[in-house]
Amino acid sequence: MSKNKPLEYYLALPYPIMLIPDREDGTWYAKIPLLPGCMSDGATPDEAIDNVNEAKALWLQVALEEEDRIPEPEPLDALLAR
Repeated sequence: MSKNKPLEYYLALPYPIMLIPDREDGTWYAKIPLLPGCMSDGATPDEAIDNVNEAKALWLQVALEEEDRIPEPEPLDALLAR
């Protein structure tokens, strides 16, 4: 039995996004390291972030359907204390 919370809970969490420019073609690559395989790209940083947020929603939906464990980001104060 899954101990996961509802989709809305995970969608509201502030998952860190890694944003990387592609210097060869000018596009942007975005990924959410805590969600393995959750990545996308875009012509601009904003587009890449929008696209990876769509990918995040799909990633979370599949994880919930499969009853996979879904990692949660650490609270910001814990990250800043490092």
